[in-house]
Amino acid sequence: MELKVLEWTFFRESKISKDIENILVDGENAMVAYKTIRDLAIFTNKRLIVKDKQGITGLKSEIFSLPYKSIIMWSIENAGKIVDFNSEVVLWTRIGKFKIKLGVDIDVKKIDYLLASYIL
Repeated sequence: MELKVLEWTFFRESKISKDIENILVDGENAMVAYKTIRDLAIFTNKRLIVKDKQGITGLKSEIFSLPYKSIIMWSIENAGKIVDFNSEVVLWTRIGKFKIKLGVDIDVKKIDYLLASYIL
Protein backbone atom coordinates (compact mmCIF):
# COMPACT_ATOMS: atom_id res chain seq x y z
CA MET A 1 0.00 0.00 0.00
CA GLU A 2 1.48 3.31 -1.03
CA LEU A 3 0.82 6.46 0.96
CA LYS A 4 -0.42 9.58 -0.77
CA VAL A 5 2.21 12.27 -1.00
CA LEU A 6 2.46 14.21 2.25
CA GLU A 7 3.53 17.79 1.75
CA TRP A 8 4.81 20.42 4.15
CA THR A 9 6.12 23.94 3.74
CA PHE A 10 9.05 25.19 5.80
CA PHE A 11 9.17 29.00 5.90
CA ARG A 12 12.31 29.88 7.87
CA GLU A 13 14.81 28.46 10.30
CA SER A 14 13.65 28.75 13.89
CA LYS A 15 14.81 28.17 17.45
CA ILE A 16 14.44 24.61 18.70
CA SER A 17 11.65 24.67 21.28
CA LYS A 18 12.25 23.06 24.68
CA ASP A 19 8.98 21.09 24.51
CA ILE A 20 10.49 18.85 21.82
CA GLU A 21 12.85 17.29 24.40
CA ASN A 22 10.05 15.16 25.89
CA ILE A 23 9.66 13.16 22.63
CA LEU A 24 13.35 12.58 21.90
CA VAL A 25 14.83 9.15 22.66
CA ASP A 26 18.16 8.44 24.37
CA GLY A 27 21.02 9.56 22.15
CA GLU A 28 18.76 11.70 19.95
CA ASN A 29 19.59 15.38 19.52
CA ALA A 30 17.66 18.13 17.78
CA MET A 31 19.90 19.62 15.08
CA VAL A 32 17.81 22.33 13.38
CA ALA A 33 14.19 23.51 13.39
CA TYR A 34 12.05 25.19 10.76
CA LYS A 35 8.82 27.13 11.12
CA THR A 36 5.88 25.53 9.34
CA ILE A 37 2.45 27.07 8.82
CA ARG A 38 1.39 26.65 12.46
CA ASP A 39 4.21 24.84 14.21
CA LEU A 40 7.70 23.38 13.79
CA ALA A 41 9.63 20.76 11.89
CA ILE A 42 12.74 19.44 13.60
CA PHE A 43 15.62 17.52 12.05
CA THR A 44 17.29 15.38 14.70
CA ASN A 45 20.26 13.06 14.31
CA LYS A 46 17.78 10.15 13.92
CA ARG A 47 14.60 11.43 12.23
CA LEU A 48 12.50 14.28 10.91
CA ILE A 49 9.70 15.34 13.27
CA VAL A 50 6.87 17.56 12.02
CA LYS A 51 4.39 18.93 14.55
CA ASP A 52 1.12 19.97 12.96
CA LYS A 53 -1.40 21.91 15.04
CA GLN A 54 -4.98 21.28 13.96
CA GLY A 55 -8.37 22.85 14.39
CA ILE A 56 -9.33 26.45 15.05
CA THR A 57 -7.76 26.58 18.51
CA GLY A 58 -4.64 24.63 17.64
CA LEU A 59 -5.00 22.59 20.84
CA LYS A 60 -5.12 19.35 18.89
CA SER A 61 -1.89 18.37 17.17
CA GLU A 62 -0.50 15.56 15.07
CA ILE A 63 3.17 14.59 15.14
CA PHE A 64 4.79 12.95 12.12
CA SER A 65 8.02 11.07 12.74
CA LEU A 66 10.08 9.95 9.75
CA PRO A 67 13.16 7.90 10.73
CA TYR A 68 16.08 8.47 8.37
CA LYS A 69 16.59 4.71 8.05
CA SER A 70 13.25 4.50 6.18
CA ILE A 71 14.36 6.98 3.48
CA ILE A 72 15.44 5.16 0.32
CA MET A 73 16.23 8.21 -1.81
CA TRP A 74 15.90 11.99 -1.76
CA SER A 75 16.06 14.82 -4.25
CA ILE A 76 16.83 18.50 -3.85
CA GLU A 77 15.56 21.18 -6.23
CA ASN A 78 17.16 24.61 -6.03
CA ALA A 79 15.07 27.74 -6.48
CA GLY A 80 15.17 29.55 -9.78
CA LYS A 81 16.10 33.19 -9.96
CA ILE A 82 13.32 34.81 -11.97
CA VAL A 83 9.94 33.11 -11.47
CA ASP A 84 10.52 30.12 -9.13
CA PHE A 85 11.66 31.40 -5.73
CA ASN A 86 11.13 28.23 -3.67
CA SER A 87 13.32 25.16 -3.30
CA GLU A 88 11.99 21.67 -2.71
CA VAL A 89 13.08 18.44 -1.04
CA VAL A 90 11.43 15.12 -1.86
CA LEU A 91 11.97 12.08 0.37
CA TRP A 92 11.10 8.61 -0.96
CA THR A 93 10.25 5.82 1.48
CA ARG A 94 8.79 2.35 1.11
CA ILE A 95 5.30 3.73 1.79
CA GLY A 96 5.38 6.85 -0.34
CA LYS A 97 6.82 10.30 -0.92
CA PHE A 98 7.19 13.25 1.42
CA LYS A 99 7.51 16.65 -0.24
CA ILE A 100 8.95 19.65 1.58
CA LYS A 101 8.69 23.10 0.03
CA LEU A 102 11.29 25.55 1.32
CA GLY A 103 10.90 29.27 1.77
CA VAL A 104 13.27 31.70 0.08
CA ASP A 105 15.48 32.15 3.15
CA ILE A 106 16.14 28.44 3.77
CA ASP A 107 19.49 27.02 2.69
CA VAL A 108 18.61 23.88 0.70
CA LYS A 109 22.28 22.79 0.74
CA LYS A 110 22.19 22.69 4.55
CA ILE A 111 19.24 20.27 4.46
CA ASP A 112 20.94 18.17 1.77
CA TYR A 113 24.08 17.94 3.90
CA LEU A 114 22.05 17.03 6.99
CA LEU A 115 20.19 14.25 5.15
CA ALA A 116 23.39 12.88 3.63
CA SER A 117 25.13 12.91 7.02
CA TYR A 118 22.48 10.75 8.67
CA ILE A 119 21.22 8.59 5.79
CA LEU A 120 24.46 7.53 4.10
